[in-house]
Amino acid sequence: MSEAEVRSSTHRLHEQLEAIVELLRKQKLVEQVAHNQHGAHQDLVEGLVHRQNQAELQRHLDELHPADIAFILESLPPDDRLAIWQLVKADRDGEILLEVSDAVRESLIADMDQGEIMAAVEPLDADELADLVEDLPTEVLPELMASLDAQQRERVQSALSWEDDQIGALMDFEMVTIREDVSLETVLRYLRRFEELPAQTDKLFVINQDNLLTGVLPLHWLLVNSPEKMVSAVMAPDVNTFHPADDAYEVAQAFERYDLVTAPVVDDNGHLIGRITIDAMVDVIREESESEALSRGGLREEEDIFASVWASLRNRWSWLAINLVTAFIASRVIGLFEGSIQKLVALATLMPIVAGIGGNSGNQTITMIVRALALNQISAESAKRLWRKELAVALLNGLVWGGVIGVVAWLLYGSVSLGLVMTAAMTLNLLLAAFCGVGIPVLMTRFGRDPALGSSVLITAMTDSGGFFIFLGLATLFLM
Repeated sequence: MSEAEVRSSTHRLHEQLEAIVELLRKQKLVEQVAHNQHGAHQDLVEGLVHRQNQAELQRHLDELHPADIAFILESLPPDDRLAIWQLVKADRDGEILLEVSDAVRESLIADMDQGEIMAAVEPLDADELADLVEDLPTEVLPELMASLDAQQRERVQSALSWEDDQIGALMDFEMVTIREDVSLETVLRYLRRFEELPAQTDKLFVINQDNLLTGVLPLHWLLVNSPEKMVSAVMAPDVNTFHPADDAYEVAQAFERYDLVTAPVVDDNGHLIGRITIDAMVDVIREESESEALSRGGLREEEDIFASVWASLRNRWSWLAINLVTAFIASRVIGLFEGSIQKLVALATLMPIVAGIGGNSGNQTITMIVRALALNQISAESAKRLWRKELAVALLNGLVWGGVIGVVAWLLYGSVSLGLVMTAAMTLNLLLAAFCGVGIPVLMTRFGRDPALGSSVLITAMTDSGGFFIFLGLATLFLM
């Protein structure tokens, strides 16, 4: 999809949201007017107006893709969200529950009774059911598992046996397998027996009589080769295979690297047990990106933007508390040099520049390092090289931009010494930012922690306290 098409799709999505919001607004307004009208037929008028508005909203929702409805639900306050959710047709509930965020899904399921939940999840495939099971009320699970046939139940239990970040929890069981000892003509006749192929089918999986994966047959190879040829002569024996215990994000990177659409999942003995598809990997990449962004800000989990005050408070308090401590430390650093600031007021106006530029530079460095760690591009040896490289970049930036702000300080306050102190402080704080920008995520990774967790909070704390100390310390030594 081109950039223009992406922009058009996004614009269309926002137009749909605005249309729904406007319909909800009109519904509330018209119903309020009808309610204020007194007369013998007031109840009849109110009921008629309500049904007309509901029908118009439902027609609009019926035209939308489940993912678009999920976006709209996430963008509405709780009362409007539940009003729209009640209008969604029951046979679409399951697809939409798969698309919404975890926080919103929890609120939607809480509004459903047991019968509605069963009707929503029963049409789903085993891998989709496994995604939802943890969010379902415990009293629903026995009935749900009893409603599945033996094969579905086994598949759901298999998916649930793996961690959320493992391929086994994401693999799809719907796939087309063929034998290697048949002709392409036989394969074509076999495929015509299907009403439709599983979604994202770009290749057929070739197995032997023991269900061992021996290769894959891309569909376009099937079409361009002579029907008389045997599968074994045409198939690709060397394929990208994955195991259910593989890390989902690493597999997603492999999908991106090799431009995969689907790939087989095999057990330790090479038996084909499922497949992984590009749509699942796109979800993994998106979730990883969102999780990293939240972690950098110190948020513990994804938050419904319309969550209650208490829920939002619980999600945000921990790193705010840490930030408060670091801000207090920075204030005490400033307090150490209170006498110097009183003697030279210019220090108070210039020190935020040193801290601010250091924080920005540190965040640039830490963003690059966290990304490289996520892609497994950093080893112990390369970390040392990165440190040297980032320190060199910081030194050059410090000398150039520190020199610029030093000249500005000299022109503003008529003090060459103040300009030199400003240049030196800027350079030293950028060096500190580079050192911490590499060191913080590398150390967190070494101790088994998410390198993005609170990274922006930590680097800001270091560059604020360090920048104030360096600038005011140099000013006290050379200007007082």
